Amino acid sequence: MFDDRLPEQLGENFNAEVSETKKFHAMTAARKQTCPVTVIVPAYNEADCIADTINSLLMQSLAPEAIIVIDDGSTDSTADICLALGITVITPPENTGSKAGAQNYALSHIKTEYTLAIDADTTLKEDALEKLFSAMDNPEVVAACGFVIPQKVNTLWERGRYVEYLMAFTFYKQIQEYYEKPLISSGCFSLFRTEYLQQVNGWSQRTMAEDMDLTWTAYQRGKKVRFIPGAICYPIEPHNFHFMRKQLKRWAHGFIQNVRLHWKGLLKVPFLRSVVMVMCWDASIASIFYLTAIPLLSVTVSPLFLLGYIIDLPMILVPTLVKAYGRGETGKALTSIPAFLVLRVVNSAIFLEALFKELVLKRTLTTYEKGH
Repeated sequence: MFDDRLPEQLGENFNAEVSETKKFHAMTAARKQTCPVTVIVPAYNEADCIADTINSLLMQSLAPEAIIVIDDGSTDSTADICLALGITVITPPENTGSKAGAQNYALSHIKTEYTLAIDADTTLKEDALEKLFSAMDNPEVVAACGFVIPQKVNTLWERGRYVEYLMAFTFYKQIQEYYEKPLISSGCFSLFRTEYLQQVNGWSQRTMAEDMDLTWTAYQRGKKVRFIPGAICYPIEPHNFHFMRKQLKRWAHGFIQNVRLHWKGLLKVPFLRSVVMVMCWDASIASIFYLTAIPLLSVTVSPLFLLGYIIDLPMILVPTLVKAYGRGETGKALTSIPAFLVLRVVNSAIFLEALFKELVLKRTLTTYEKGH
């Protein structure tokens, strides 16, 4: 990790480190094949992690043609670190207020056929771009996303998210890919045809989940989205309840907002319609039962009703442990299961709160808050 200070404060050691890093990347890049991809990295006060992100991009087996960091009003050394590593940095006149706003600011600077959007706290496996780029062989594909695994798995919340991702990307996402309808082209790491982004005016700010909005818009336009499990990225997930709550709140409101926005279009896409209906049921009715009915029945009727909390545990364990075993992380996955159960309870409560605010109180969430 880079120190969160300005380069001039770090002195010769910083300059020497950067110089050696740039030389190494320059020599490596000279031996690589490039692809017509511009990487855009929206960043706001990311000095503690952006060097890792940039270095992982520079180490890709298939090199992007350009990398652009959008320094969205940072007050730390984010821009200085990127410039020192030889990366193009652009700065909006003022903070855009959201990741989507920062990405849209960069859209006019993109001259390549493809655009890779990656979060400033996300690193990539060395062949991630190469594998993702292979999805674009089909001209009907306008977006592609990869497998997501948390970069850090230490706290309760990181462990809960680790299990959630192992299960979701091993099971649910694979089914969605089979039917050629991934629910979301993940905002932390996705490749797009630049032409498609221009056609839809970039990332819409009408919801809190711009990646879901962009994906569902593609389906309604008759386009395809791919999930490439071999293209792996590693984001930094919320490490405490404060940041996890912000992220879950944004995701919950974003999902509800997208259903309201796209429901007529969803009716015309059979598989997507079915998936969204199941998700709506699971997130609302099932959550109410999970948070209220099971505790009530366990107290008033029989403690055996508490088994309802673990009745679906095999469905969670099987895909999670299969993937964890392949990664040599079986122990980590097993010890993280309790954290996932905690995360699921919290997620249910936050979703029901968002549902009540969006549909009953008509208080739509419009302020973007970072989730880490």
